[in-house]
Amino acid sequence: MKIIKTVCARDCPDACWLDVKVDNNKVVKVEASSENPFTNNITCPRAAADPERVSSTKRVLYPYIKSSSSKTGFSRVDWPHAINKLTEKINETLKKFGRESILLLDYAGNTGFITIGYSKRLWNALGVTMTDYTVCSSSGHAAINLHYGLSYGSHPMDLKTKKNIIFWGFNANTSSPHQWALSMSARRENNAKIVVVDPRESESAESADLWISPNPCSDVALAYGIANFLITNNLIDLDFIKNFTFGYKAYKEDALRWTPDRVKKVTGVNWSEIEYLGYILRDSPSVFMIGIGLNKSLSGAESCRAVSLLPALLGQHRGFYYTNSRGLNIKGDIYGSTLTNKPPKVVSMISLGERLAAGEFKFVYVVGMNPVLTLPDSNKIKDGLQRKDCFVVVHETHFSETTELANLILPAPTYLEKDDFYISDCHPFVRIGRKAIEPMGKSRDEHSLMLELARRLNIKDSWVHVDPWRDMEDNLQGAFINGDSSDLFDGKSLEISYKPMDEYQTKTGKIEFTSTSTLPGVSSIPEQIEFETIEDEFIMLNSSLPRYTHTQFREVYGNIPCNVWVNKFDAEKFGLLDGGKYKMYNQLGELTVILKVTKNILSGVVWCPRELVDENGTPQNSLTPGFAQKIGGGPIFNSVRVKFKECK
Repeated sequence: MKIIKTVCARDCPDACWLDVKVDNNKVVKVEASSENPFTNNITCPRAAADPERVSSTKRVLYPYIKSSSSKTGFSRVDWPHAINKLTEKINETLKKFGRESILLLDYAGNTGFITIGYSKRLWNALGVTMTDYTVCSSSGHAAINLHYGLSYGSHPMDLKTKKNIIFWGFNANTSSPHQWALSMSARRENNAKIVVVDPRESESAESADLWISPNPCSDVALAYGIANFLITNNLIDLDFIKNFTFGYKAYKEDALRWTPDRVKKVTGVNWSEIEYLGYILRDSPSVFMIGIGLNKSLSGAESCRAVSLLPALLGQHRGFYYTNSRGLNIKGDIYGSTLTNKPPKVVSMISLGERLAAGEFKFVYVVGMNPVLTLPDSNKIKDGLQRKDCFVVVHETHFSETTELANLILPAPTYLEKDDFYISDCHPFVRIGRKAIEPMGKSRDEHSLMLELARRLNIKDSWVHVDPWRDMEDNLQGAFINGDSSDLFDGKSLEISYKPMDEYQTKTGKIEFTSTSTLPGVSSIPEQIEFETIEDEFIMLNSSLPRYTHTQFREVYGNIPCNVWVNKFDAEKFGLLDGGKYKMYNQLGELTVILKVTKNILSGVVWCPRELVDENGTPQNSLTPGFAQKIGGGPIFNSVRVKFKECK
């Protein structure tokens, strides 16, 4: 038995350090490492299930090509055949339709620098079409950038020093257990107050000192209500505002228009709750933990910018946390996007379904994601990938709804089967993620495959063929506070450095209550977007479950439960039965779901676990329109209107 020290590669802020027990090239157990002060001895049900997931019968272990003569629809082929077919189709598409007819459809199924970064250099050299990568956090980043220049904020490692921790649209108990654990320590050791703002009584809200449940998409009004209370009760730091901010007067005028009655009408929140929060904020320091889920609605960007400005009223430099990826002191370009002489055409990831269904792309390469389930307007995503004039290649670790639509399936290793380098969105500690076992079957890592493909396609650009480890070592020079990149690559653990907390990359060099960088049609201060539903209409919210990362781990824990929460009052009003089977629908389609009647969700709101698939194989996002937000181009997953009808 040997122990391999690695890092979790999943699309999760925590980037756990893990100790992997291996016997005879088999992963026996995955445990939390005690060497990381942030992820210290705590991990989640996903990592614990990795031994089973790595050896799952649903692994893609060999290349497969679509075949009408096979009962499964696919025939197994060897790698030379697969590479030849891949090269042939790319060359054919480039010659007949041009480079923009090729789409790279990738995301963060594995967040390693080599997997997600250096393997993209080939596609940048070819100049193919890429997406704008807006499906997750882009609108929140763009919105906070308007006021702070860059969206990095408070360090979660400092949570234990806080007196008030406000999780806004952030169910940290499930989606970031280490940040939640540090918050619990702050409560025990520092008598900190924990506040959760969420229309649903989430796992975090159940344990909070105060749960505030605003109507969906009313967060700007709530933030202005809090600002109004702080201003009128002289709980703001005027010296800080004078020295470090710009445009406070216009912001103040708007905030004071949000009277208690107006806030109550829009948000449904009693003023007494705002008073409670306002008074506890006198105890400093506080931190506003802004969830990724908050940015995924029609008013998501506006909500994030509104919340981010509250700590500035209290005299705190960047007293919020969203994700800290924009604050890293790392130079260089691992993707090659600034190195190519063929700038790619960039299309909206959110409205991609329309383009795919219309036949805009003749070759699609999918890696690191399951777009049939995870992208909006999934019916059109599926229709587009099934077009006879589009050749689809999927490089994947496990069979999925997307591999079912591929013309060519290529086997990829999991993070436990390759070396890579990872950086957390929230903690500063880094080490190399080491390979625990040899790749299973004939799986082949993304970067080595792209290098061979580059050679086959006669790509000569030297930056495509660099040694990624050597290149990273150069790019990471000066990035650490307790060593250099050579120490890291010698096997040491280091701490990465961040940009200063009191530095603002805005035009004024200050926190801008009134932004000087807004785009046409965007208000210079946060704006409450009107959002209403009709009598029998609900707003559908969704969030993650502890055992799943997006669509991963269904091969271990089974299908994501197709259960939908509905408020007890609504159930009585519309005759909806607890445990009943209903069609949840809108103009885009319908899902068959099981209702759970509860008091833990607001009236007029329903909640679904992400990303559920119903008994007919219909994904949740078949009901989500491919509509992008004005700021940052992000999705509106948490403001989808739905209705219910009985199953016949």
